Amino acid sequence: MKVIAIASIVQPLTPEQRSQIMPNEVPATLKLYLDGKIEQFWYRSDAPGVVFLMNVESVDEAQATVQALPLAAGGFAKYQFIPVGPLAPLGLLIQNR
Repeated sequence: MKVIAIASIVQPLTPEQRSQIMPNEVPATLKLYLDGKIEQFWYRSDAPGVVFLMNVESVDEAQATVQALPLAAGGFAKYQFIPVGPLAPLGLLIQNR
């Protein structure tokens, strides 16, 4: 299943926290991408945070996966989860469907 995970930074990092956390956050995120859990990712342009398109078995798996990332585990980031799927009503446009 696909889940969109939208992160918001709820507690800004100090420069010291940034230098400690981000060297762990980035490789952990890259590992999830290489493992196929994160299919696509973007940096938000409206607010600090990221958006992940995740390939997981459930919303619970998506939650557990991102909650283990250093920013979320440290209470700096909060995620919203939206399960998504094919646009099923488009099937009405296909004859014999």
